[in-house]
Amino acid sequence: MKRLFSYALCAVFLFSTAKSAEAFSPQAIPAKACIVIDDNDAVLYSQNPLKKLPPASTVKLVTAMVALDRLDPAVIVKVSRAAAAVRSIKPRLLAGDELTVLDLLHLALMQSINSAAVALAEATSGSEGKFVELMNQKAKEIGADDTHFVTASGMPKGRQYTTARDLTIILKKALTYPLIREIIGKKEWLVKTVAGRELYLENTDDLLWSRENMVGGKTGFTRNARHCFVGALDTGNGLIFTAVLGARSRSRLWESAQLLADLGTSSRMIGSTEEPLIQPQTCSPEDLSSHVDFEINWKQFSSLEEPLFTKHYREAPPACLDVSR
Repeated sequence: MKRLFSYALCAVFLFSTAKSAEAFSPQAIPAKACIVIDDNDAVLYSQNPLKKLPPASTVKLVTAMVALDRLDPAVIVKVSRAAAAVRSIKPRLLAGDELTVLDLLHLALMQSINSAAVALAEATSGSEGKFVELMNQKAKEIGADDTHFVTASGMPKGRQYTTARDLTIILKKALTYPLIREIIGKKEWLVKTVAGRELYLENTDDLLWSRENMVGGKTGFTRNARHCFVGALDTGNGLIFTAVLGARSRSRLWESAQLLADLGTSSRMIGSTEEPLIQPQTCSPEDLSSHVDFEINWKQFSSLEEPLFTKHYREAPPACLDVSR
């Protein structure tokens, strides 16, 4: 049962351009690791960028690439019992459901449906195990050398890891696939099974609602990985790529992502002439209550699955939250 509540985001940071990311305090980003790079691979800021950490559902970007390397998006896939049984958030896929590869990509990338990722793996290689071998080959091919996959969905199993730096490499490559770029940039979508069952999707990437220059990204969550995100933004002077691993909460994840996005955007738009200046600014509950609603399924949040957070702006965001500028 979903509950609706207004949640005050605290310590939302606004800041100006940066020449030297070293001027940031090591505690500036509330996560285990993070990075922001530009489209020339210049690192604008990082914290533990090479630390190996669980990737959660961010792995689905590689799942999508490997599937598209080998499958026609129009091919119809029948969901197996094994795929349907994988723990996942709603909407649930049922054994025997038939969907196109394109539909499964929407499910996996927009709303992180684990069953869709496993169905893609089975359709591509016959089994998830064989598919994961292809995922690891793909990671090495694109230069994500500090990444290792064990599942196609990101669900915990064995020693599965990536780094913040590798996540930006993965997303940069994924955006060269037109379908992936299109899908992760969608806020909402409706998928229909061959039998006519409708599955409504809402992207788990909150920044699509709060930043006009957001190209797209991929979220992730498990108890072990905590909250993760990799995203790309268009500064008007090129793309920037951000990654966050191991944030303690969803609010801290988006706080981190916003801070990195502002740093990268400012650096590309204004140039590197000053050291970064962080200016904390806090939203009061009253500021947010009339603007933002969050939906959370508490039962999902307590499980290993990715919690479903949705943000809806009923009007323009309050000034204290508007860091896109």
